[in-house]
Amino acid sequence: MVHENRIDNRNDLDREHSGKPETGEHTEFAEAGLGDYREAVEWITGLVSLGMKPGLKRMERLMDMLDHPERRLKFIHVAGTNGKGSTCAYLTKVLLANGYDVGTFTSPYIEKYTNRIQYNGLDIPEEELLRLCRRLKPLVEEIAATELESPTMFEVSTALALMYYGTVTYPDYVVWETGLGGRLDSTNIVTPVICVITNVGHDHMEILGDTLAKVAEEKAGIIKSGVPVVTACDQPPVLEVIRAKTKELQAPLYELGRQFSYEVKSEELNRQSIHWNGPFCRYDNLVVGLNGPHQLKNASVAMMVIEVLRQYQALVLEEDSLYAGFAEARWPGRLELISANPRVLLDGAHNPEGAESLARALEGPAYARQKLHLMMGMISTKNHTGYLEHILPIADTVIFTEPDFHKKLDAAKLAELAMPLASRLSPQPAIIIEPDWKKALERLTALTSPGDLAVVSGTLYLISDVRTWMLYHTDSEKGW
Repeated sequence: MVHENRIDNRNDLDREHSGKPETGEHTEFAEAGLGDYREAVEWITGLVSLGMKPGLKRMERLMDMLDHPERRLKFIHVAGTNGKGSTCAYLTKVLLANGYDVGTFTSPYIEKYTNRIQYNGLDIPEEELLRLCRRLKPLVEEIAATELESPTMFEVSTALALMYYGTVTYPDYVVWETGLGGRLDSTNIVTPVICVITNVGHDHMEILGDTLAKVAEEKAGIIKSGVPVVTACDQPPVLEVIRAKTKELQAPLYELGRQFSYEVKSEELNRQSIHWNGPFCRYDNLVVGLNGPHQLKNASVAMMVIEVLRQYQALVLEEDSLYAGFAEARWPGRLELISANPRVLLDGAHNPEGAESLARALEGPAYARQKLHLMMGMISTKNHTGYLEHILPIADTVIFTEPDFHKKLDAAKLAELAMPLASRLSPQPAIIIEPDWKKALERLTALTSPGDLAVVSGTLYLISDVRTWMLYHTDSEKGW
């Protein structure tokens, strides 16, 4: 098969691009000092201590040293406050169902580091990650000794993905999720064939700007000259920014509600459906495999991306395969029922817009219950009050806990923020403080009777811990 040939030839390809003979490669690997996969991941995640360094100078230097693997690939660049991962899941599934080879780069990871770099739906093999890390580490250390200082954890992860796709697997398309913002994000080193801005909300505003318009400017930074843009943004100040940017760069713009739209046909657990209308065609009874009303919007955006690719990139699709792709799409930790007895639902809503979507989804008949018991943990940089305003009114019990993460917010401080809001509700939710997330999970499941629903929400770092523990009874690799 083509996939096997690509993988089998990877060493020859890497030697061709690097200009190093096999013996030199072995010497370089030994100097990297990475003995196994675990040491490679420890090296990558150890760079978290360097924090974030917005800008593309280090990425530009890395790509130049690696002979620009990003120039050999076609990218679908996806930015937005919420819905990026789900949109990437739809796009990946539809492309795979139609016979295309697909790379998918997302963050953070839910179970282990390799989740974030996938090819045809499978994680990068551990031995491949180790091999690429051994090649990359000396280059990172070389840059660290310059005025640019060391590349960050996310920059190294981005570079590893580009090496994997551009020197090993060569997918037809790379579904490419931004990390934070867009303009100065390390993923913006690429020139995509299409850009996606799912939405713009109140998240990372301490970094991206204190208004929605400023946040939109950062996310619109992924837009390139002449490259089509698809968006579901609907706030006037946000649309004003995106429209101005696409006009400046002569980039065709497709807006939900203008160039394309959808009508809800049915809403069932794991099987919603819509009628989709676009500028080129219409699809009736499109089944969507992810849950919640917001996922219908994400699916509609993904459908518009696929249609634009058909028009601009001559993408070849079979209608049955397209329908199958949307129906089979899954994204862990997003309205995911992880246990049936007791019913435990995981959802990584962690900002006001995400909490609003979660609350709206839980109003549906699929989540009917007698009582709702909520367990939540946050990192310290989020808009906690905006989140709590949406989520507290629907909860009978709230257990505040802490993710196993270096930027966690103390459970007691989170409860302190919630108390004034809860006191205005009737009835008031019961509030429990349990910093140990495993003990909090035990209390949550003990509280949940057969007719109740338990929800674990907040930062994806908590979702990662809980999901891995419940499925495999082991601790997760931390999803930096």
